Amino acid sequence: MLKVWGRKNSSNVKKVLWCLKELQAPYEQIDVGGPFGGLHEANYLALNPNASIPTLQDDDFALWESNTIIRYLCTKYENYHLYPTDVKQRANVEKWMDWSNGSLFSPIQQMMINLVRTPKEQQDPQLVQSLKAKLNQLIKIADDQLAKTAYFAGDYFSLADIAIAPLVYPWLEVCQEGANYPHLQRWFAQLSENQIFRDVVLLPVN
Repeated sequence: MLKVWGRKNSSNVKKVLWCLKELQAPYEQIDVGGPFGGLHEANYLALNPNASIPTLQDDDFALWESNTIIRYLCTKYENYHLYPTDVKQRANVEKWMDWSNGSLFSPIQQMMINLVRTPKEQQDPQLVQSLKAKLNQLIKIADDQLAKTAYFAGDYFSLADIAIAPLVYPWLEVCQEGANYPHLQRWFAQLSENQIFRDVVLLPVN
Protein backbone atom coordinates (compact mmCIF):
# COMPACT_ATOMS: atom_id res chain seq x y z
CA MET A 1 0.00 0.00 0.00
CA LEU A 2 1.12 3.55 -0.70
CA LYS A 3 2.30 5.56 2.29
CA VAL A 4 2.04 9.34 2.53
CA TRP A 5 4.31 10.94 5.11
CA GLY A 6 3.14 14.35 6.31
CA ARG A 7 0.64 16.12 8.55
CA LYS A 8 -2.87 16.47 7.12
CA ASN A 9 -3.09 20.25 7.55
CA SER A 10 -0.05 20.96 5.34
CA SER A 11 -1.07 22.54 2.02
CA ASN A 12 1.36 20.34 0.10
CA VAL A 13 0.21 17.17 1.85
CA LYS A 14 -3.41 18.09 1.10
CA LYS A 15 -2.62 18.03 -2.64
CA VAL A 16 -1.42 14.44 -2.42
CA LEU A 17 -4.27 13.19 -0.22
CA TRP A 18 -6.86 14.93 -2.42
CA CYS A 19 -5.36 13.39 -5.55
CA LEU A 20 -5.30 9.91 -4.00
CA LYS A 21 -8.95 10.18 -3.02
CA GLU A 22 -9.93 11.36 -6.50
CA LEU A 23 -8.06 8.34 -7.88
CA GLN A 24 -9.73 6.06 -5.31
CA ALA A 25 -6.28 4.68 -4.50
CA PRO A 26 -5.75 3.06 -1.10
CA TYR A 27 -3.05 4.62 1.07
CA GLU A 28 -1.76 4.99 4.61
CA GLN A 29 -1.10 8.50 5.93
CA ILE A 30 1.61 8.96 8.57
CA ASP A 31 1.83 12.17 10.62
CA VAL A 32 5.25 13.82 10.51
CA GLY A 33 6.28 17.46 10.49
CA GLY A 34 5.05 20.41 12.52
CA PRO A 35 3.95 19.34 16.01
CA PHE A 36 4.57 15.68 15.13
CA GLY A 37 8.30 16.15 14.44
CA GLY A 38 10.22 13.26 12.93
CA LEU A 39 11.58 15.04 9.87
CA HIS A 40 15.20 14.78 10.99
CA GLU A 41 15.10 11.16 12.07
CA ALA A 42 17.38 8.86 10.11
CA ASN A 43 14.60 6.68 8.72
CA TYR A 44 12.75 9.71 7.34
CA LEU A 45 15.87 11.40 5.94
CA ALA A 46 16.60 8.16 4.08
CA LEU A 47 13.29 8.72 2.25
CA ASN A 48 13.54 12.50 1.91
CA PRO A 49 16.90 14.18 2.57
CA ASN A 50 15.20 17.59 2.44
CA ALA A 51 13.48 16.93 5.78
CA SER A 52 10.27 18.26 4.23
CA ILE A 53 6.75 17.01 3.59
CA PRO A 54 5.12 15.28 1.84
CA THR A 55 6.94 12.11 0.93
CA LEU A 56 5.27 9.31 -1.00
CA GLN A 57 6.48 5.76 -0.41
CA ASP A 58 5.50 3.19 -3.05
CA ASP A 59 7.09 -0.06 -1.86
CA ASP A 60 10.84 0.61 -2.15
CA PHE A 61 10.37 3.80 -4.20
CA ALA A 62 10.31 7.14 -2.39
CA LEU A 63 9.27 10.42 -3.99
CA TRP A 64 9.21 14.00 -2.75
CA GLU A 65 7.98 17.32 -4.16
CA SER A 66 4.20 17.48 -3.99
CA ASN A 67 3.53 18.35 -7.63
CA THR A 68 5.85 15.59 -8.83
CA ILE A 69 4.01 13.16 -6.55
CA ILE A 70 0.58 13.97 -7.95
CA ARG A 71 1.86 13.72 -11.53
CA TYR A 72 3.33 10.33 -10.67
CA LEU A 73 0.07 9.14 -9.13
CA CYS A 74 -2.00 10.12 -12.16
CA THR A 75 0.46 8.35 -14.44
CA LYS A 76 0.55 5.27 -12.21
CA TYR A 77 -3.25 5.03 -12.13
CA GLU A 78 -3.66 6.15 -15.76
CA ASN A 79 -5.91 9.08 -14.97
CA TYR A 80 -5.64 11.28 -18.04
CA HIS A 81 -8.53 13.53 -17.15
CA LEU A 82 -6.65 15.11 -14.25
CA TYR A 83 -3.37 14.91 -16.21
CA PRO A 84 -4.12 14.89 -19.96
CA THR A 85 -1.88 13.24 -22.53
CA ASP A 86 -2.29 15.92 -25.23
CA VAL A 87 1.01 17.80 -25.19
CA LYS A 88 -0.53 21.28 -25.13
CA GLN A 89 -3.18 20.44 -22.56
CA ARG A 90 -0.57 18.78 -20.33
CA ALA A 91 1.78 21.76 -20.63
CA ASN A 92 -1.08 24.07 -19.68
CA VAL A 93 -1.77 22.00 -16.55
CA GLU A 94 1.92 21.92 -15.66
CA LYS A 95 2.29 25.66 -16.23
CA TRP A 96 -0.16 26.37 -13.42
CA MET A 97 1.30 23.65 -11.22
CA ASP A 98 4.73 25.25 -11.55
CA TRP A 99 3.21 28.68 -10.90
CA SER A 100 1.68 27.37 -7.67
CA ASN A 101 5.05 26.23 -6.32
CA GLY A 102 7.29 28.81 -7.97
CA SER A 103 5.21 31.96 -7.35
CA LEU A 104 2.37 31.34 -4.89
CA PHE A 105 3.80 28.95 -2.31
CA SER A 106 6.49 31.15 -0.76
CA PRO A 107 4.33 34.20 0.07
CA ILE A 108 1.55 31.90 1.34
CA GLN A 109 4.10 30.16 3.59
CA GLN A 110 5.41 33.51 4.81
CA MET A 111 1.85 34.69 5.43
CA MET A 112 1.17 31.62 7.58
CA ILE A 113 4.37 32.17 9.57
CA ASN A 114 3.98 35.91 10.07
CA LEU A 115 0.21 36.36 10.26
CA VAL A 116 -1.15 33.08 11.63
CA ARG A 117 1.62 31.53 13.72
CA THR A 118 3.22 34.72 15.10
CA PRO A 119 1.36 36.37 18.02
CA LYS A 120 -0.16 39.68 16.97
CA GLU A 121 1.99 41.70 19.35
CA GLN A 122 5.11 40.22 17.76
CA GLN A 123 4.07 40.74 14.13
CA ASP A 124 5.89 43.17 11.85
CA PRO A 125 3.03 45.27 10.37
CA GLN A 126 5.15 46.45 7.45
CA LEU A 127 6.09 42.88 6.52
CA VAL A 128 2.50 41.70 6.85
CA GLN A 129 1.26 44.48 4.55
CA SER A 130 3.99 43.69 2.03
CA LEU A 131 2.99 40.02 2.00
CA LYS A 132 -0.68 40.91 1.57
CA ALA A 133 0.15 43.21 -1.36
CA LYS A 134 2.23 40.50 -3.03
CA LEU A 135 -0.51 37.93 -2.56
CA ASN A 136 -3.13 40.29 -3.96
CA GLN A 137 -1.03 40.62 -7.13
CA LEU A 138 -0.83 36.83 -7.48
CA ILE A 139 -4.50 36.27 -6.70
CA LYS A 140 -5.34 38.84 -9.38
CA ILE A 141 -3.44 36.69 -11.91
CA ALA A 142 -5.48 33.69 -10.82
CA ASP A 143 -8.75 35.63 -10.94
CA ASP A 144 -7.99 36.91 -14.44
CA GLN A 145 -7.45 33.35 -15.66
CA LEU A 146 -10.67 32.13 -14.04
CA ALA A 147 -12.55 34.93 -15.77
CA LYS A 148 -11.78 33.08 -19.01
CA THR A 149 -12.06 29.41 -18.01
CA ALA A 150 -14.02 27.37 -15.46
CA TYR A 151 -10.83 25.85 -14.06
CA PHE A 152 -7.17 26.81 -14.26
CA ALA A 153 -6.23 24.70 -17.27
CA GLY A 154 -9.50 25.11 -19.14
CA ASP A 155 -13.07 23.96 -18.75
CA TYR A 156 -12.09 20.77 -16.93
CA PHE A 157 -10.89 20.00 -13.42
CA SER A 158 -7.21 18.98 -13.39
CA LEU A 159 -4.04 18.69 -11.34
CA ALA A 160 -3.64 22.45 -11.79
CA ASP A 161 -6.63 23.00 -9.49
CA ILE A 162 -5.43 20.37 -7.02
CA ALA A 163 -2.05 22.13 -6.86
CA ILE A 164 -3.46 25.62 -6.36
CA ALA A 165 -6.58 25.30 -4.19
CA PRO A 166 -4.87 24.21 -0.94
CA LEU A 167 -2.69 27.35 -1.20
CA VAL A 168 -5.61 29.67 -1.96
CA TYR A 169 -7.63 28.34 0.98
CA PRO A 170 -5.54 29.93 3.78
CA TRP A 171 -5.47 33.21 1.87
CA LEU A 172 -9.27 33.17 1.71
CA GLU A 173 -9.48 32.38 5.42
CA VAL A 174 -7.08 34.94 6.87
CA CYS A 175 -5.88 37.42 4.28
CA GLN A 176 -8.46 38.49 1.71
CA GLU A 177 -10.04 41.20 3.94
CA GLY A 178 -13.02 41.84 1.70
CA ALA A 179 -11.02 41.88 -1.54
CA ASN A 180 -13.29 41.06 -4.45
CA TYR A 181 -12.03 38.36 -6.78
CA PRO A 182 -15.34 37.01 -8.07
CA HIS A 183 -13.97 34.45 -10.51
CA LEU A 184 -11.63 32.90 -7.95
CA GLN A 185 -14.43 32.84 -5.40
CA ARG A 186 -16.77 31.19 -7.93
CA TRP A 187 -14.11 28.54 -8.66
CA PHE A 188 -13.51 27.91 -4.96
CA ALA A 189 -17.23 27.60 -4.25
CA GLN A 190 -17.50 25.11 -7.11
CA LEU A 191 -14.69 23.01 -5.67
CA SER A 192 -16.34 23.20 -2.25
CA GLU A 193 -19.31 21.23 -3.57
CA ASN A 194 -17.00 18.20 -3.69
CA GLN A 195 -17.07 16.17 -0.45
CA ILE A 196 -13.47 15.03 -0.97
CA PHE A 197 -12.36 18.65 -1.21
CA ARG A 198 -14.24 19.59 1.96
CA ASP A 199 -12.82 16.65 3.89
CA VAL A 200 -9.21 17.08 2.79
CA VAL A 201 -8.69 20.80 2.17
CA LEU A 202 -11.11 22.71 4.41
CA LEU A 203 -9.37 21.97 7.69
CA PRO A 204 -8.79 24.65 10.35
CA VAL A 205 -6.00 27.05 9.33
CA ASN A 206 -3.19 27.04 11.88
